[in-house]
Amino acid sequence: MRKVLLRIVFDQLWHLESVGNELLVGYGWMIAAWLMIAAMSLGVLWCVTRDAKQVYSSLFFWAAIPTAIALIPVAGLPIAQTGIPVFGYGFMLFVGFSTATLLASRCAKTVGLSPDVIWDLIMWLMIPGIIGARIVYLLQNGHRVFAGKSGLEILKATIALWDGGIVFYGGIIGGVVGLLMFCRRHGIRPLQLGDVIMPSLFVGLGFGRIGCFLYGCCFGGACTLPWAVQFPPDSMTYNVLSHRGAEFLTPDMSATIALHPTQIYSSILAFLLAGFLMWFFKRRPFEGAVLSLGWILYPINRFALEVIRDDEPGRMGTSLTFSQLMSIGLFVSGCILMLWLQKNSSPKQLNGTSRPSPDVTS
Repeated sequence: MRKVLLRIVFDQLWHLESVGNELLVGYGWMIAAWLMIAAMSLGVLWCVTRDAKQVYSSLFFWAAIPTAIALIPVAGLPIAQTGIPVFGYGFMLFVGFSTATLLASRCAKTVGLSPDVIWDLIMWLMIPGIIGARIVYLLQNGHRVFAGKSGLEILKATIALWDGGIVFYGGIIGGVVGLLMFCRRHGIRPLQLGDVIMPSLFVGLGFGRIGCFLYGCCFGGACTLPWAVQFPPDSMTYNVLSHRGAEFLTPDMSATIALHPTQIYSSILAFLLAGFLMWFFKRRPFEGAVLSLGWILYPINRFALEVIRDDEPGRMGTSLTFSQLMSIGLFVSGCILMLWLQKNSSPKQLNGTSRPSPDVTS
């Protein structure tokens, strides 16, 4: 568990050392790694889009980052003394979002959409999604996030995504709003695009939950199984449980008691669901089938996981958490959507063959 996955240091070009719970990495290694990732990413982008203009435009972004890193010690900036922390949570969100986008761009081609549509869609999903996810998190945990803060500290705490703190269901709400706006603006059928991006959504979630594990949020209850985990003092889990009492910490207070790694459970289930939906995507009987099936299946595993999670109290006078209440609502509405789509489907072209499809447009 590493809140700070690694720290880029500038005292030596090829420095590599583990200190405490941080890995110190010389900026030379990071530039080399970035250039390797850039080469692979641009290669994949070219294979997917065959658009030289898009590749060249992306090249500027990939080149700007290592250039900026190399200039930091030369310019003598203060950050050269402290180093640059790479937060595990933020890094995994970046990996998840990038991987999900590449997968969705490939799926788009199979329904006659240009991969460019997915790249254009990114900001329409990301900005409303992050805003929605953060708002829901603050509504649930604002009493803890803002405790003892005032003025600019409150503003900083509100936007401090680098410290973790987003709720998946809030991101879904914001993302749906962004998706509908994008489809209306570009004349794309929402159900068609929903089918394309649904498997990718769970790929992104799978990587995001690994970020949760590194940060220590979304933790589970006490566990005696061989794969139980303990979180160190610099984790969110330790901070929360220390306020609940000494019985949640080891006798020497060097870590939490053994807990269920619910973040890893959630990650594995998300990847499995993504794989199943990709399989179903090629066999879907009508537009919206993949969307509605994911809408139905995810709430089931989320409701079950909440039973062994221990990071959220019951809501609305019940023992059910916010996520469980949301899961019930999504499951019911997903079933209604599936039944409605089956009843109102009409022949359309899917994957090059004629199959039933709902006649729904934006």
